[in-house]
Amino acid sequence: MTRNDPTLPATQVEQRQSATGTTATTSRAVDAQAASVIGWILQGGVLVSAAIIMVGVVWLFLQPGGSATTSVARFPHSLPDLALGLLQGQAVALIVLGLAVLIATPVLRVATSIIAFALERDLLYVLITLVVLLILLYSLFFGDRGASSAHLGSLAHFRFSALVFALIFCGSVAAGLLGALIGLGGGVLIVPLLTLVFGLPISFAIGASIISVIATSSGAAAAYVRDRMTNMRVGMFLELATTTGAISGAFLAGLLAPGVLGVIFGVILLLSALPTLFKMGEELPAGVQNDWLATRLHLASSYPDEHLGREVSYQVTHTPLGLLLMYVAGVISGLLGIGSGAFKVLAMDVVMRLPLKVSTTTSNFMIGVTAAASAGIYFARGDIPPLVAAPVALGILLGALIGSRLLSRLSNRVIRLVFLPVIVATAIEMILHGLGIGGF
Repeated sequence: MTRNDPTLPATQVEQRQSATGTTATTSRAVDAQAASVIGWILQGGVLVSAAIIMVGVVWLFLQPGGSATTSVARFPHSLPDLALGLLQGQAVALIVLGLAVLIATPVLRVATSIIAFALERDLLYVLITLVVLLILLYSLFFGDRGASSAHLGSLAHFRFSALVFALIFCGSVAAGLLGALIGLGGGVLIVPLLTLVFGLPISFAIGASIISVIATSSGAAAAYVRDRMTNMRVGMFLELATTTGAISGAFLAGLLAPGVLGVIFGVILLLSALPTLFKMGEELPAGVQNDWLATRLHLASSYPDEHLGREVSYQVTHTPLGLLLMYVAGVISGLLGIGSGAFKVLAMDVVMRLPLKVSTTTSNFMIGVTAAASAGIYFARGDIPPLVAAPVALGILLGALIGSRLLSRLSNRVIRLVFLPVIVATAIEMILHGLGIGGF
């Protein structure tokens, strides 16, 4: 805001205020336009991906013998194999193409964000976003190229059918709805569903879960970005840490058993949930002031709250600690394929003191990029079987679209009431899994 200088004539003060107001208005207009474009890119990527997957699935079931003639363990998991499969008219190759479009959607969103920040003449965020894009491209094209041929043999017992497709689809709709409401990736439901109910190996459940994370993010974030509920600057800055962590976790997944990390993650999650319990009645954080890094990065913003019926302004604190926690969240995401959205939301809500709605929507905005950073590695290993990932992607997309319409109408207190038990259940599940006691 421009301060009046008593030594200036009134006309000069008015001119300065007018110029400042014009600049702010222009900046907000550019922000709104950029958010609209990015929202439409996300929605377009989701729709194109879903259409391609649906055509591939219908084509598969219309073939003589239906899905029974197609081996779940045989599918293209490299770009040359995908091109060859498409030329041969393979239905599975078409499904893989749809999944590839879904994986590419958050990458395209990051590339578009570079243009948006350039139009705002925000060189700092152009550089930040460019680094995120380079990390993603490295993962997709230069990550682990080894195929998990030994794991693929374990899919021989898995029998794919229309009933299996429908059951996975319905479970994924629920996961997408929950993920969109509270900023999770859906993996906390998808991984147990695929391992416990359908008996899939954990590596393939994690691969499908990563697809669910991208689908949740792209499906829900399209609406959140256009409605200005997402803080794009917070998300883009923190993605520096989450993408780096996701690549680290994806590489570690090929080397380490994730049991110990699962226990540690579960314990940290339980401890982190305690402040949320004490803030159960809090609608908006109070007394928050920008720290030096938040001020330098222009992280403070506002969002329209439909439940409160007004524009809510907020500031950001403890930014360096939030960045460190996001690296940990990225490692968890790449290692366990769960999106680690719960950890991201807690970091932004409890540590950085963002309003809960902003935390959940910004988490949704981020988790797709985090997952895309490790998706290329899992894809190249052959750990994303398309006949499993297809119903997951379609169900998650539908659930995420429904959930994104509900969020703005709910109070932050209601969201906390939904979020807290999911956090506790996720933490217990992680601990049990790490100890080898039940869980997934």
